[in-house]
Amino acid sequence: MAFDSFSLLWALKSCSHSLPLTRHLHAHLLKLGFSAHLYVATCLLSIYASSSSTTVFSDARILFDEMPCRNSVTWNVMITGYSRQGNVKAARFLFDTMPHPSLSSWSAMVAAYIHNSLWNHALALFRQMRLTPDQLTLGPILAGCGRLGSVGLPLGKSIHAFAVKNNWSLNVELGTCLVDMYAKCGLFMNARLIFHMIDINDRNVVAWTAFICGAAQHGHALEALHVFEKMREAGANPNELTFTGILTACAQAGLVDEGRRYFRMLSHYGLRPRIQHYGCMVDLFGKAGLLSDAYELINTMPYQPNAVVWGSFLSSCKLHRQFEMADRVIHEVMSIIKPENDGGIYSIISDLHLLCGRISEAERLRDLMLAQNVRKLRASTFITTGVGVRLV
Repeated sequence: MAFDSFSLLWALKSCSHSLPLTRHLHAHLLKLGFSAHLYVATCLLSIYASSSSTTVFSDARILFDEMPCRNSVTWNVMITGYSRQGNVKAARFLFDTMPHPSLSSWSAMVAAYIHNSLWNHALALFRQMRLTPDQLTLGPILAGCGRLGSVGLPLGKSIHAFAVKNNWSLNVELGTCLVDMYAKCGLFMNARLIFHMIDINDRNVVAWTAFICGAAQHGHALEALHVFEKMREAGANPNELTFTGILTACAQAGLVDEGRRYFRMLSHYGLRPRIQHYGCMVDLFGKAGLLSDAYELINTMPYQPNAVVWGSFLSSCKLHRQFEMADRVIHEVMSIIKPENDGGIYSIISDLHLLCGRISEAERLRDLMLAQNVRKLRASTFITTGVGVRLV
């Protein structure tokens, strides 16, 4: 049976998770003469370009250079690939050498700047955009602004102003992106305003969830719970992320009974509790002083507790001075935490030793932290000055 491009595309997508299989299929494509086929080559290129390995990405560049014809998708794959590699200069060089950059290409290049925290370049390029962007194009850019926090706010506001200036209707897609962006950038009042401007009959689970998670993030727990009930009344079924936001809100406000009820509600909607839901419950019990309940939940949950769960538990032990409870788990926690990622947990355990009067244990742990080059991540903030934004 002869191969055609459609069967080869499906074969490539099915083996994209395995680099050896991809290389094996690539060799067959060369033999069959399909390596120059635009769509097949672009699909193969996307697999190589999405790899975090610089060696594999170099194969993507070789394939790109050897392609006899390219379309905008091909160029965008490489621009995005260079962005993931952190090589924004190479991404911009490709963008500048494109014969006719499409709208999606402009979006990919702006997103590349955002992904690498070069928000001023992203804002400048957005304002230089020669094509009129649409809502589909602006969605990923707004998402990138949200990931940057307050640093991405100027670009996010600029995009919002562009939408207003061009009389775009505030549909649920654009509205949800703006709610999410403003909430993550610290302007929850703006997020609230945009959310209530979206027609309640048009709101989908993504819109409801974006607002609920934003309210929880900013400490508006009761508002998050109120909006969740409104969501249920509107007939929208919550998803796993919705419940993560609700349980986070309960943990922040110390609403133990409500947290238990919402945790049980997961099964009502056919959802299986994930480790993040268990983590929220451990945090809820711990902050309320119910360390025994938190410990029991950790031991009975169907997941292996990770460093985040243990860190939350130990922080609660320190807060409520439940040293005996902490002693039960310290040995197990020390066996799973990693020096390069979990410096904060090392510090919590050291503090627990000091509070218990075990000076020698605390000193031994501090010496271990020095020997393993353990570093606790420093807090930082961005300050806007007359000449730009500074990290301090």
